[in-house]
Amino acid sequence: MRTANAYQTRGANAPNVQHPIIEPFRALRRAALAAAVALVALAASPSAARADAAPIPIRAVVVTTFEVGADTGDFPGEFQYWVERLPLPQTLPFPQGYRSLRYNPALGVLGIVTGEGAERGAASVMALGSDPRFDLSKAYWIVAGIAGVDPNVASVGSAAWANWVVNADLGYEIDARDMPPAWSTGIVPLERTEPFASPRPQADSMSGDLAYELNPALVTWAYHLTATTPLADDARLRAMRAPYASYPNARRPPFVLRGDSLCGDRYWIGKQMDAWAERWVSYWTGGRGSFAMTAEEDAGIMQSLTFLSHAGRADLQRVLVLRTGSDFSAPGPGESAGALLAHDADPHGEFAALEAFESAYRVGSPVVLELATHWDRYASNPPATP
Repeated sequence: MRTANAYQTRGANAPNVQHPIIEPFRALRRAALAAAVALVALAASPSAARADAAPIPIRAVVVTTFEVGADTGDFPGEFQYWVERLPLPQTLPFPQGYRSLRYNPALGVLGIVTGEGAERGAASVMALGSDPRFDLSKAYWIVAGIAGVDPNVASVGSAAWANWVVNADLGYEIDARDMPPAWSTGIVPLERTEPFASPRPQADSMSGDLAYELNPALVTWAYHLTATTPLADDARLRAMRAPYASYPNARRPPFVLRGDSLCGDRYWIGKQMDAWAERWVSYWTGGRGSFAMTAEEDAGIMQSLTFLSHAGRADLQRVLVLRTGSDFSAPGPGESAGALLAHDADPHGEFAALEAFESAYRVGSPVVLELATHWDRYASNPPATP
């Protein structure tokens, strides 16, 4: 996934000088003050103090992974269009997670920014799923983030609904300079001694999960609901896809498709890695999956949702993953992988983040709104295309 980072600075704390006689009295006074504040808070918010307070039933959770600055009013990240347009007007504290939550009480929709990477994705979703304020047992989870897109499959600005989420990180690896000459890659599946060895190991092992299959009927329904969604095209997207003359799908204006998410925290790029990704996804899905988007967080998110489902706090049949292309995962003819990486890393280079944010909202929001506004249809059973 290609993102921008925002940094904050903090001033140094003032020296803390303790007096051996006075300090114990100061400590007692601070403790008394803290207790008084706590009592006032409980009195002002009695529902928060009740152990038996009914949790808020949530119909849908919009999961994004980063925001550049504020939730509204500045340069957007993945979250801002959802907050401003859906909208998600209420801010809810979430100290156990990466960032405050946003909420629309009329729709019953909750929004979360997990933070980038599999670790933050997993930790934030687990923290939300364990939060006693919310009843998420029937909630639909819609992951909506940007990604690198395989030029063999789609173009920048395109939006892919995943049938599969595949883990790119679990495995053995030998440096390409040290691997046997007959190998196509130095990446080897766990429990095997050469790339793509048969039979394929179990995707679920003591080492972790390599592949998660989403509810096929729900994915098909979401795709058919949004397949004809018009996606914005502009000069930047046309310039980015122009070098891909021998890639018919990369030359297309943005479109909605079904294509799978390959997730890893290492930013890889290039034709050889792209060929590995296509084969890796096919290998771990038994030939049923097709690589389309490269991302970071989805496998971590799916792992947390899997564990939460064991406790009845999430339903794996109600999970959707939507990724939109902000750049290509491999260069076009005549361009090197190093040049593409330098281009992607250049803050002034062509990077279709804004278009990808727009596509994620345009394609994802009809699904969220349909689920939330017709809850009588979808509360008991997930939708399916006839």
